[in-house]
Amino acid sequence: METWELGAAGVLKLPSGRLVRGRGLRDPLPGGALPEYGVYLLDRQPPEVEWASRWVRWPDFRLPADSRDARDALVEVLDRASSERVELACGGGRGRTGTALACLAVLDGVAPTDAVAFVRANYHPKAVETPWQKRYVRRFSAS
Repeated sequence: METWELGAAGVLKLPSGRLVRGRGLRDPLPGGALPEYGVYLLDRQPPEVEWASRWVRWPDFRLPADSRDARDALVEVLDRASSERVELACGGGRGRTGTALACLAVLDGVAPTDAVAFVRANYHPKAVETPWQKRYVRRFSAS
């Protein structure tokens, strides 16, 4: 198993060195290697993919419907990212995906107060779109 190539579209390098790809499902699938695992943050069941995947119910511009399920999915993403190509994705790839990536950064050691800035600097400058998404990240803890 292999992880993503650093510098590839949407790939975020976490402090531990793990690489995770974020993307928008409304955009074409990026070229290159396919994910080995994906977590899809949508208000309804995502389309079928040819790799293992998990759905986290998460309405657009909102927060996850079940915070425990979202946390469990992110813990799994962090674990799998050490040896697999893992992606997080929502419709546009910024709000929900950015929020999940920021929470993943917290799990990987970034302070909750710095996680949004970390993701905006290293993934997308408009990641984490709403005030409540920012607050969710600030209140997210590694434990």
